[in-house]
Amino acid sequence: MRFNDEKKRGIILYLLEKIDQNVENPSQIVSETFGINRSTVHTYMKQLVEEKVIKKVKRGTYELTDSTFQYNFSKNKNEIKNETNIYNMSLKNHIADLAPNVQEIWEYAFSEMVNNVIDHSEAKNLYILVKRNYMKTAVVIGDDGVGIFKKIKNHFNLSSLSDAICELFKGKLTTDKDNHSGEGIFFSSKLMDYFNILSSDKLFMADKFDRKRIVDVSEKFLKGTVVYMELSNYTHKKSKEVFDKYADVNGGFSKTIIPLKNIFDASPVSRSQAKRVLMSLEKFQEVVLDFADIEWMGQGFAHQIFVLYKKQKPNIKIVPVNMNESVTKMYNHVINTKEDE
Repeated sequence: MRFNDEKKRGIILYLLEKIDQNVENPSQIVSETFGINRSTVHTYMKQLVEEKVIKKVKRGTYELTDSTFQYNFSKNKNEIKNETNIYNMSLKNHIADLAPNVQEIWEYAFSEMVNNVIDHSEAKNLYILVKRNYMKTAVVIGDDGVGIFKKIKNHFNLSSLSDAICELFKGKLTTDKDNHSGEGIFFSSKLMDYFNILSSDKLFMADKFDRKRIVDVSEKFLKGTVVYMELSNYTHKKSKEVFDKYADVNGGFSKTIIPLKNIFDASPVSRSQAKRVLMSLEKFQEVVLDFADIEWMGQGFAHQIFVLYKKQKPNIKIVPVNMNESVTKMYNHVINTKEDE
């Protein structure tokens, strides 16, 4: 059976996706999904092997063929001073064949992360690893500087590294407000399929499903910062669409989303916890509090956010989402309770 180019491309991409996921019998799954003979799928697989898109590991098992490239830049050699030059010398040529929207995303995110190293890290060395296969591209940017979470914690006199990461969830955080907007990490994490930052003993993880986590690493990461970014070579994302999602009509960055499950290990109960969430929110016009996976909240936490803060900052809109029945009950309780003025 012969297919047009569009359908054939769809079959091949689906096949490669299954191979990348290490599923068993990918040819059978593709055959059943598209209603085609397994011999046709095997023909495609043979072609992909010949083109070195995939390689055979053992009988019936294949994996995508990766190409890896590593670059080192030294401050002593005056090499860590311009993010555009570093982009041109490392990543640019490896993504030149990708669609314009994909190249645009990579140029933005890569430049923002390298610029952070140049302006904030005090690093002497910058390490870049580019890993690409037919389906996706991954970039690792590492430095031997002071560490991003530690620098934020010390600059803003925060009590812990977790508090520093919490601030990163909100966006618009910078230790150099005269020269930086503080939006780079926020938007880069939204643009990428997977976005991780490892620094000190904390790992911040975000993905395309808008899931975010903070993980304690078992061995202390002694120095610097490592950023991992991964993006599909065929993504339909466009930078402008992601920026517009968080912008007001004038193009300003006016909205942030805070996933509470990534801040608290247990359901939030206290006013002090609420104050931690509310820190620096005066930069925004709208704040979405995501209660997904939060089982309940205490009266003090709810009252501080939805009553007191509303009185203090009436121009800031607080929007709770994904509240279960218990959380909704407490929310309704505090906003409907009459208080003496």
